[in-house]
Amino acid sequence: MKTIYVGNLPWATTEDELASVFAEKTGVEVQASRIITDRETGRSRGFGFVEVADNDLEKCLEAMQGTELDGRELVINEARERQDRF
Repeated sequence: MKTIYVGNLPWATTEDELASVFAEKTGVEVQASRIITDRETGRSRGFGFVEVADNDLEKCLEAMQGTELDGRELVINEARERQDRF
């Protein structure tokens, strides 16, 4: 399973919308999607992650580059491992 970082998301984007946009544009099966939210307000922080099969990663990265969602151009990259904050 590979994880893709999706940045510059419109604030109103839901996890289901994110998954359906990826599935529609790339033709691959999305395993999971999540939108990162602020702990205090519960509002979207403007980025999220999509999980796809290992062999679908490159296809997704190529297909999604330059994609717009509600007038915002998405930033698409392979997700990096989370760094310790301390």
